[in-house]
Amino acid sequence: MPRYVDGFVLPIPKKNIQAYRRLSSKAGKIWRQHGALDYKECVGDDLVVKMGKSFPKTVRLKRGETVVFSWIAYKSRAHRDRVNAKVMKDPRFEKMVESMPFDAKRMVYGGFRTLVDA
Repeated sequence: MPRYVDGFVLPIPKKNIQAYRRLSSKAGKIWRQHGALDYKECVGDDLVVKMGKSFPKTVRLKRGETVVFSWIAYKSRAHRDRVNAKVMKDPRFEKMVESMPFDAKRMVYGGFRTLVDA
């Protein structure tokens, strides 16, 4: 089945990881209830790389911060658009936006067509 994925990379203060876990657990339930196929949130563990541009450099990581890498899977881009429209109108999500424990201006985000699904 072709899939579409929204991907996110964001810096987060290490002291806020548990708050982010609670928030993203709620967000994942909201996205899944509105039709997302999968919702994952991952915290950086091995971020020192020798080739390419690292996640910490991309998000201008500061002392005391780490990186979160996340994705939400959908059937298609049209499905993503429908799901996200519902999520954005959900009062539970609107309330969560007010208390984000990270700097959203440094978040990297985009929508992606699946190229390989092995």
